Parts: sequence; structure tokens; C-alpha cells
Amino acid sequence: MIKESHVKKVSIFCISLLLVPVFGSAQERVGDFSLLDQQGYHHSMSWYDDHAAIALLVQANGSDTVAGAIDDFDSLKSDYDSQGIEFMMINPMGNLNREAVKGQVEEYGVDIPVLMDDARVISEALGISRVGEVLLFDPKKFTVLYKGPVSSAEQAIKEILAGGEISNSLVAFSGEAVTYPQKLAISYSEDVAPVIAEQCATCHRDGGVAPFAMDSHTMIQGWSPMIREVLMTRRMPPGQIDGHIGEFINDRLVDDQDIRNIIAWVDAGAPKDGEADLLAELTWPESKWAFGEPDIVLDIPATTVPATGNGVFVNTEVTFDIPTDRWVRGSQIIAGDRSVLHHTVNDLQFPEEIGQQRRFLGSSSPDKADITAYIPGDTPDLAPPNTGGLLKAGSLLRLNMHYTPNGRETVDRSQVGVWFYPEGEVPEERMSGQCACVFPNSWTTIPAHDPAFEQTANIVIREDAHIHSFLPHMHFRGKRMRFVADYPDGSTEELINVAKYNYNWQLSYTYEEPKFVPGGTKITVVAAWDNSSQNPSNPNPDRNVDWGNESWDEMFFGVVNWKNVDQGGDD
Repeated sequence: MIKESHVKKVSIFCISLLLVPVFGSAQERVGDFSLLDQQGYHHSMSWYDDHAAIALLVQANGSDTVAGAIDDFDSLKSDYDSQGIEFMMINPMGNLNREAVKGQVEEYGVDIPVLMDDARVISEALGISRVGEVLLFDPKKFTVLYKGPVSSAEQAIKEILAGGEISNSLVAFSGEAVTYPQKLAISYSEDVAPVIAEQCATCHRDGGVAPFAMDSHTMIQGWSPMIREVLMTRRMPPGQIDGHIGEFINDRLVDDQDIRNIIAWVDAGAPKDGEADLLAELTWPESKWAFGEPDIVLDIPATTVPATGNGVFVNTEVTFDIPTDRWVRGSQIIAGDRSVLHHTVNDLQFPEEIGQQRRFLGSSSPDKADITAYIPGDTPDLAPPNTGGLLKAGSLLRLNMHYTPNGRETVDRSQVGVWFYPEGEVPEERMSGQCACVFPNSWTTIPAHDPAFEQTANIVIREDAHIHSFLPHMHFRGKRMRFVADYPDGSTEELINVAKYNYNWQLSYTYEEPKFVPGGTKITVVAAWDNSSQNPSNPNPDRNVDWGNESWDEMFFGVVNWKNVDQGGDD
């Protein structure tokens, strides 16, 4: 079942905190922004910078004004979407029931996405004040070119396509009002600093992986325009997923109210109240290890990282030279230089497996230990009680290490630490995992310039189980990945939607509470790749892309980790 924060009728006169003053003229810069639509698909305005404009119809459920405008708007779409105008709707009413919006769009009988402005920040920045009005947005300059009724929009579109000035950029409109209350004063010490400390400072600190430290009011005041931008585009915190689906401990989402508060604070000049500064008072554990000194620490071979470059990928390995087999409770990789080590991808091979093809991103054996990869900002977890995996003496850990040069040459000397169960103690329960993967023998070539090429893969969880986590993996062209459960009773449920995949952040997403699925549940994973020139990470949009180990090739791994209810059964 899809989670919805507010399943209730929302008046089209609904109100929210005013964050950005409604502007009175066109051409005022709004900035880039990103939103999910009613289907959970991600839209970034800058992605459409090859278009002349984006047409946005302000939508609200139950609005007679929208019902009266939708056919004309759809007609404009038919006439102009092939000429460089992208057509969407935007719902400014807050965190609504997406299912209700889907139903309303079906009643309209149109194929136009509705951008869901859950936090209402974007709507206020755009100056939206009336339901049913149309905005023409410039995806290059991030300005509103026109605002008014759909009846006057065609003339503005023609003038935009002709490259001239818009003769009438603001046209009076009498649709239902979208109102906002008076802007409230936001406190740095109470409303802003605690959110920065929780969401950002782990990486944005001295010696952290982020490019600057958020360790004082002065620092974040200086960076406040950038903070506003990354909140508007949802670029930070990194690795955000669709918050309408599932409850995850590391969804990387900032609460809607916190987004409103921080942007209001930035727009007010990022002032400081009081003498104390929470960010300046933050301290970090003296021990670099999450759970105290590990039972074994191995040095990963040193890597010299150059001062410049787009990224350095190194394959290396370490051997667990331990006298006897041991059962693992937890593991952690510590970056030697956090400013350059971006992430690792790991493959543990038992002695009898050494020399076989790598199995990066997991093993099919529930008995094998899981050596946690390094991911900036992620905290390693100990296994659930009485649960663990085996580490055989002489096992080999193969690592793919991704470095990001930071302007100075450095040497990374990372380490891997492992915590064992007491010698002779064997945990009774195991974690299981399987990859819904596509390998070379079943891979379909991604065509050049395809902006959303899809492939699917599936697995079956044969026993009653509790799903713990998901890990998506693609390369630079990865666009999104969605995991859907098909239950034995014929019902379906989306489990997680990684709506904006980013290869730079190899994140595993863990449920707040493990999710029960009955035996026989099929997990279908749908992945999409953006092989177009609009993808700024695309190494070569002219290339047809096949499966491959290198980052300029592609992969499709959708890993699911679970624990069987009956630990005596087979996977």
C-alpha cells in the first residue's frame, strides 16, 4: 500500500507558510527545481533545457476552473509539444493523496503529468496564486515568461518560439485563489541549525567527504544560496527516494516543514539569533569505528589519488588471514582520506571461490558474511540479534573503490574492520539476499539518445520472509529503479521507488520495520537509463550501450535482502 501523509479532502483555498514573495512581473529568476509527479516519476526543470519553455497548468482536485481549462491545455500540447514546449501540470496544495490526483487526471482523459509540490516551496517561488492559470517557464534561465489564462497562452507560446519578446506576459485571471498566510519569523538556532546538524553535518565537517564544512552560522550563511538551490532541486541530501512509498530509516528526505523553514530563512538573509551556535559546538566521536575497536582490522592497499580528474576507480583486494572460520556480527570500512574516497563496492569470496567472476553487490548464500561497503554519510549496522554470516579463514574481499579528486594529490589508506561473535558461538539466524539482475546473456542494448530505456528483472522469495533492505545499482546512465511485489493472492504493492538514481551515491535503503511478505512473492524490478544528451553524467549519448564492468558501460542489479521467518527452511 502506498503511504500518503494526508488522505483527506483539501480545499483549493488551502494555505501554507509563505516562503517567497509573489512576484509581480515576469522574468524574475526562480531557480531550477525538481518534483515528482503523481506517478512517482522525477522531473528536473534543467533536464528540459533543450526546450523553449515548459507550460504548467495549476491543478487542484475538484476545481471547475481546471476542468474548464484542461481541454484547451491539452490542445496546446497537441499543437506545440513537438515544437519545443513541454506540457505539465503542477499541484500547489501540499502533501496530498497521489491516488486521488491520479484518479482526477484519469477523469480529465489526458496524458499530462502533475508535479506534486508536497512542500509548496516551488509553487510559492513561481508566484502561483490561482488554480487553473498557466505559467510558461524558461528551463534555461529559470524564469517565468508568462502567467495567465490558457486562452492567452497560445500567443505567448508563438512569441517564445519566434524568439521575440512576449507582448503580454501577465494576464489577469480569476480562478480559485491559492492563498498563503503571512510569513513567520524563522529561528536559526531552533529551526535551521538542528536540521543542518542532523541531515548535513556528518559529511559537511572538517575532514568529511563534502567539499566544505557546515560548522558555524557564518559558514552556512555564506553557502545559503547554494543550500536553497539544492533543496529546491532535491540534489541534497543525496540519494533521496520517493517519500510516499514505504518507511525507511535512511530515505535521505528533509521534512516538508524543515524545507519551508530553511528556504524562508535563506530568503530573509540567513540571520542568526542568540549567542549560541549549535553547529560550532558539534563534536564527533574520537574513535573512528562505529562499535569500538573491531576484532580484526585489515589495511586496504594504499591508492595514490591525483589532484584532478573526473573520477578514479580502483580494483583492489584484501585477504582475511585468520586462523579459523568466524561468524560476523558487523563490519565497517574506514576511509583513509574521506575527502576523496567516495564509495566502495564489495565482493567477499570464500577460498574455494577465488578466481571466479566477481559478484559485486551481494551473495546468494545466506551463510556468507556481508562486508559493509563504504558509503559517505551512512552508518554501518550490526546484524540483528542472533543473526550473522560466516567468514572463512583465507577469504578474499575484492573492492571496487571510487575516488573523487579534490585539487591536491593524496594517498588513501583505508581499512576494513570486522566484529565477530565469540569464538565457537554460531548465530542461529541468517540474512538472505538475491539480486534481480540482468547479465550479458539477457541484456538488451540501450539505444543511443534514448532518454528512458527500461528493462525488467525479477526474483521470487519462496518462503515467508521479512524484507530488510534494497540496493539499486546501475552506472552513469542510471535514471530510476522501482521494486514492486506481486503477492500470491494476486495483489501488487510498490515497495520502494528510487525516483532519481545517482551513480555517485551507492546507497542501500533499510526499512524502519522489516516488511513481511508471504512465500511465493515475486519482486519485479524495473530500471530505466537516460542515454540522452540531457543526462549530464552521460559519457557518450551517441553510443549504443551494452552490459559491462566499466562505469561507461551499464549494469542492472536490484538487490533485495531479507530474513526467512522459518530459519530452518531453504531459500
